[in-house]
Amino acid sequence: MQSENLKKGLIFGTIGVVFVGLQPIVAILRPSAMDAFLFAAMTCLVETAIFFPLMLIEIKKRNSNKKNEVDDIELGISILKGWKNNLWLLVFIGIIFGINQVLFFIGYELAGAINGSLTQKTTVFFSLIFGYIILSERITKLQIIFSFVLFLGLSIGITQFFTLFEINITILYGVLILLLISCLWMFGHTMTKPIFNRNEVTPIQMVFLRNSLSGLILILTYLLIFPIENFKVLSDFDNQVSFILMGAVYGSGLFCWYKTLSYLDVSKASIVFAPTPVTSAIFATIILGEVFTIPHLFGTILVIVSIIIIVRQKRSQEA
Repeated sequence: MQSENLKKGLIFGTIGVVFVGLQPIVAILRPSAMDAFLFAAMTCLVETAIFFPLMLIEIKKRNSNKKNEVDDIELGISILKGWKNNLWLLVFIGIIFGINQVLFFIGYELAGAINGSLTQKTTVFFSLIFGYIILSERITKLQIIFSFVLFLGLSIGITQFFTLFEINITILYGVLILLLISCLWMFGHTMTKPIFNRNEVTPIQMVFLRNSLSGLILILTYLLIFPIENFKVLSDFDNQVSFILMGAVYGSGLFCWYKTLSYLDVSKASIVFAPTPVTSAIFATIILGEVFTIPHLFGTILVIVSIIIIVRQKRSQEA
């Protein structure tokens, strides 16, 4: 059974690495007619549409497992109660991830797919920081050392062995935006961890709720800031294909991540997803014509090795 779970986890993980690697490519190929704000809103709504049936399937499965204990109405009340108990936190999470989705497109547009995908692997560092501050999780000396190694690898990749003062200023702005995304992303996930521990909301429900709230918040904010005529771009077929594709790729990556987690523990799943900068580099080279250099390769190796050691340390602490 354990070997079967490992096999299934690796299959979903491998598929997930492909989808996550594609995310920067689709983001950069965003049509110029659609601004990042509106594109982010539509991406969130597409993800909501993807995860709504997945949530219903999960609820139905949960109900069948508890058929002798509760009926449909009691289960529904229980789920809604969990959502209601965390209403303001869910709204806050929706705002965070809505902002992140907008910054995601801006950051990749400035940094490029290869530099951007490397930068987003810093989430493991921010998970240590927020785990320590919010959840009182311990940080080992080895994790601190390899956090520095991780940023060294990132610096080598984005600067091409030069100093930060010689880097293209546009790329630097993009990298800084993506660092902010990684920080906010892990802050949001750390805030939701206690909810999962209390079984008040499942990960699938959280993805549905955060994207539906993010999409709604972004659309309402957009209406307040921009002219309503801007929505005319949504009637264009090419634009529709673009944001549907973005939502599908992003949502599929999330789905594969949670399926991997259902078969493997968090540390193993994190290691399986560690090589996403490699897949992004391959797609960026083939589709976008970006150049994957020796410094990129060296930096990527340092980043992946750092992630593996950091998450292994975290696993040994939890054992």
